[in-house]
Amino acid sequence: MKQLMRLAVVIIAVSAILLVTISRLNVSQGYSGGNTLTVYNWGDYIDPAVIDAFEKETGITVIYETFDSNEAMMTKIQQGGTSYDVAVPSEYTIEKMQEEDLLLPLDHSKLPNLKNIDSRFMDLPFDPGNEYSVPYFWGTVGIVYNSKQLDGMTFDSWADLWDPSLENKIVLIDGAREIMGMGLNSLYYSLNDTDPDHLQEAYDKLVSLKPNVRALLGDENKLLMASGEVSIGITWSGDASEIMSENEDLDYVVPEEGSNLWFDNMVIPKTAKNVDAAHKFINFMLDPKIAAQNTEYVSYSTPNKEALQYMPEEMVNDERFYPSPELTDRLEVYENLGQENLAHYNELFLKFKME
Repeated sequence: MKQLMRLAVVIIAVSAILLVTISRLNVSQGYSGGNTLTVYNWGDYIDPAVIDAFEKETGITVIYETFDSNEAMMTKIQQGGTSYDVAVPSEYTIEKMQEEDLLLPLDHSKLPNLKNIDSRFMDLPFDPGNEYSVPYFWGTVGIVYNSKQLDGMTFDSWADLWDPSLENKIVLIDGAREIMGMGLNSLYYSLNDTDPDHLQEAYDKLVSLKPNVRALLGDENKLLMASGEVSIGITWSGDASEIMSENEDLDYVVPEEGSNLWFDNMVIPKTAKNVDAAHKFINFMLDPKIAAQNTEYVSYSTPNKEALQYMPEEMVNDERFYPSPELTDRLEVYENLGQENLAHYNELFLKFKME
């Protein structure tokens, strides 16, 4: 009996030591910061080899999670269940996150590679002085189409989508700002318009497009376009570039009425547990060679001017994805329209989807 008692005491003591050790490891290995970095990004939006290179260079372990919309990302950060160290929201979401005190100011002294970013993409209205954000990728919203399947038809205008011959041939991205913006632009209104009458006009115009719309999809539209199953898609320029590399019959255009010029940016949420590692990661991603490698993998346009020299010439010189300032100057960046106006956009878009 005494031996059993001694054995029980030993087991309890060993268990206590193990618990303390595990607790300390958790702290040092990232559950509370330490040597772990938690990154929250869009799906398929980074080269996994870049993450491996960062881990090898720094000894920091990266936990990588993805989201499929700015709204989903922001909600999860607001809830605070996971302490993300780096997130990648779009421009109008950064404004909202600032308003709700969800972001930490960046320490520019820890980001020497920030000098590599093209000045065109710095100090923009959604984040003056880049106090909270660093450019990651940028691009446009436009029309990707299969010219061979459409007998040489082109799409210089949003109005071309309403051609009766295009019945059931168009896939739309499943995004309220993008599709409502398309409706507004097709009427020569701003894609940041909040006039209820203009929004109703845009909704009615979209409803009249319904016979030509096959589906509203996320990443699936890339597969349908690349395979030739669908002839026309409304999508982001980076997705267009990716699927065009798989199907030479595809082309991409930004319509003459205007469209969206968007920016995705790296930020540090206020709940971050490893702020120092977050700065190291952001600075690493701004290295020209790393940015070039990441850009070739993702296919979106890089704001890193020094990275261009390490990229294929045919990629850098393609004005569909690296358009001239003459084009970008007449495009619009999404603005934070406020909760009430965004709710109205979402309401009309949901109604359109259910028509």
